Amino acid sequence: MQTSTLYHSLAGRSPSFWFVLGTLGLLVGAAGLASLYMEHNGHWVTGMTNQIVWGLPHVCAFFLILAASGALNVASIGSVMGKADYKPMGRLSCLLAVSLLAGGLAVLVLDLGRSDRLDVAATHFNFTSIFAFNIFLYTGFFGFCVLYLWAMMDPKLAAFYKPIAVGAFVWRLILTTGSGSILGFLVSRTGYHSALIAPMFIAFSLSLGLAAFILAMTAIDVATGRLAMPEPLLRRMRNLLGILIAVSLYMVAVHHLTNLYSAERRGFERFILLHGGVLTWFLWLGYVVIGSLLPLLVLFTTKGKTTLAFAALCTVLGGVAIVYVMLIGTQSFPIEIFPGKIVSSSFFDGAISFYHPKLPEFLLGFGGFSLTAMILMIGVWVLPLLPDAEPVEEE
Repeated sequence: MQTSTLYHSLAGRSPSFWFVLGTLGLLVGAAGLASLYMEHNGHWVTGMTNQIVWGLPHVCAFFLILAASGALNVASIGSVMGKADYKPMGRLSCLLAVSLLAGGLAVLVLDLGRSDRLDVAATHFNFTSIFAFNIFLYTGFFGFCVLYLWAMMDPKLAAFYKPIAVGAFVWRLILTTGSGSILGFLVSRTGYHSALIAPMFIAFSLSLGLAAFILAMTAIDVATGRLAMPEPLLRRMRNLLGILIAVSLYMVAVHHLTNLYSAERRGFERFILLHGGVLTWFLWLGYVVIGSLLPLLVLFTTKGKTTLAFAALCTVLGGVAIVYVMLIGTQSFPIEIFPGKIVSSSFFDGAISFYHPKLPEFLLGFGGFSLTAMILMIGVWVLPLLPDAEPVEEE
């Protein structure tokens, strides 16, 4: 006897479905208008400055891109690692990964300025820059996810399923390494330029992607009134999420301890760990307490779907906090252009920059989350991606 999984699509005909979809559409539209406003007036209408050029939209974009890579891990566990309990979740995992990456890249493109010249960036490459490589990594990830989902849904592609799954698994690791290298290769910023950032981003992606998947499944369960994830899988995901959160926290601790060991970085570490104001609060309260210790306590001392969703939500909030600290905090600290030399000018030498995001940045950044949710809703409405709770036995 063999078991097969039946899949169904979301019945999107209720008034509540259209209300949620319409609300998301309005939020996406507001993000588009905010982008046009910043494009027309210039970035002086934002909280960004000459020192802080990556603001809140970039924080949201980096978070969504990291979560996209990790969301595909659910499918990889079932297909590459052979865990049968995870296989029915593979279709939704692929769609969620595509949705998260689309939302993140939409924010990234609109926030960089001169988005009308995107064709130039896509056709003229400077391969001494890590940004050029990431264009290929993003498009390749989209391609692998589409092929991966196609192979899951079309029995004619069964022979190619495992090679595509392995390729997608390797590619997403390369993608996250490339995203981390954007920061790790920046020599001029004291808080970046570290080989630890790439593996730390991989750890972030695994925990944030799994948390995003759990929240997506919880929302679908509430909408459909049926439990798509059986209890054994919920227990496994609970334990796995706890392990990944602990690994991420460990990587952050090692990163900061390594910086403290280097004399030239101790000033930056004192700023981030002790004297950074909101940034310090985001690190300790937002990431360490709310994003790590609290979900670990919940995951390993309680049971049930509700507490699992709560822990996943805390993990997501902590993820946003740590990405904010890494992006904004490092830019806030003054650049040492010529190490060991005294250089003076009238342009904010040695001054710490402060960043206060404005409304257009909030609209654009959170518009990426809305676009992600919108793509996910339309996908599960159109395609049979949701597994039934119980497998069907076949002769």
